[in-house]
Amino acid sequence: MRIRFIWPGKTKDERLRALVAEYLKRLSRFVRCEMIETRDAADLRKESGRLLDAIPDGSLMVLLDVKGREWSSTELAAEVRRWESDAIKEVAVVIGGPEGVNAEVSARAQKRWRLSRLTLTHELARVIAVEQLYRAYTINRGLPYQK
Repeated sequence: MRIRFIWPGKTKDERLRALVAEYLKRLSRFVRCEMIETRDAADLRKESGRLLDAIPDGSLMVLLDVKGREWSSTELAAEVRRWESDAIKEVAVVIGGPEGVNAEVSARAQKRWRLSRLTLTHELARVIAVEQLYRAYTINRGLPYQK
């Protein structure tokens, strides 16, 4: 399986960028993964179109969405196990920019994931999403990180 994290624009805060890189490195021990940063745009339609273009055909698209399902870490680990047992080849985790995504991106999503009821910056959401998927893999492998 491969996990692609797709979002508009570069992570501007260097500390958050370093955390994303660290958790991607850790996650890559368990699964092929990559980060795709599309060009951001002032126009939500353009920005959303670029996100859609970056999602490979046949991918399971998971959209971070305030209306999504809020998984605990163990529930997310179980979801990852389901993806693996269902032989999902590619998962695209899409995180919108400050203005979110348009209806077309939202309609493409097969899964919606809400990280928290709290409001998070989109850059912090990037870190949390990557870290939580890393945590899910450590839970599934019985490694001590999650304790």
